Amino acid sequence: MIFSKIIWNPIEGIDLGFFIIRFYSLMFVVAFSLGWYLTKKIYIREKLSMEKLDSVFIYAVIGTLLGARLGHVFFYDWEYYRNNLLEILLPIRFKPEFEFTGFTGLASHGAAIAFVIAMYYYAKKVLHKHPLWIMDRVTIAAATGGIFVRLGNFFNSEIVGKPSGDFSLGVKFIRSTLSKSKAVKETGIKNINEAYTAITENPKYSDLLESVPYLHPAQLYEAFGYIFVSLILWLLYWKTDKRLYRGFLFGTYLALIFTVRFFVEYVKSSQGGFENALGILSTGQWLSIPFVLVGLYFIVRAKKINENPK
Repeated sequence: MIFSKIIWNPIEGIDLGFFIIRFYSLMFVVAFSLGWYLTKKIYIREKLSMEKLDSVFIYAVIGTLLGARLGHVFFYDWEYYRNNLLEILLPIRFKPEFEFTGFTGLASHGAAIAFVIAMYYYAKKVLHKHPLWIMDRVTIAAATGGIFVRLGNFFNSEIVGKPSGDFSLGVKFIRSTLSKSKAVKETGIKNINEAYTAITENPKYSDLLESVPYLHPAQLYEAFGYIFVSLILWLLYWKTDKRLYRGFLFGTYLALIFTVRFFVEYVKSSQGGFENALGILSTGQWLSIPFVLVGLYFIVRAKKINENPK
């Protein structure tokens, strides 16, 4: 898919008049719904009850969202949140002025850690199987869900890349590059959506539009990589006996997902965190390395289990 350098100024979502279904939130719904469907097929094959399927969905949703939020807070923006503790779990911002922000600021590394913890408790309390049994199977859904989460980031014009130069896939992310205040000031239009639209469509603001750089659509690069990871995990489970090697699929998931993340970080704009202190690599890359190493460990140590012991 070649964008030939596009201008990206999407609408926020589907306007129902009394409520807007934001595309970012919708992508999360799609991710969890598809994950539930894929896991259901696996549970049917493994002859597990649908009641236990509903439970894993609840554990997965709570663990992923809570972990993603806390991951962002502690890995990327603790300097701010240490003085604004109420904002950690509330969809509002008090400074510099009171604002309803929604639940923004989610980190995939935090989501991965919390997801593993949630699945551990699910395996012990509900499934009564070895934790790696469930981890080997839900990673397929997790990898697939990651595709739609990154598409949500693209719709939200967040986690953008570095300037793309002459690269043909460059995208002008109008809403993330031009602040709301600047868009209103330059156009004189108070409605922010109308202001952004005017900048992209009215020749009068061509100079302003020209000042917006083309950036790498890092979210789409990552989503594209996750497509291949999902296919590999799906084929390993359904077409080989690797599902019988405890920890193999889980290890493959960690190694591949975070390898994709590591390399995409090279074209991502800085997300903050502790990268300035450590240097050389970005925060996302430093956080990805342990996941890749743990994944390789599980791959190497995986042993075939003919039965599924509790």
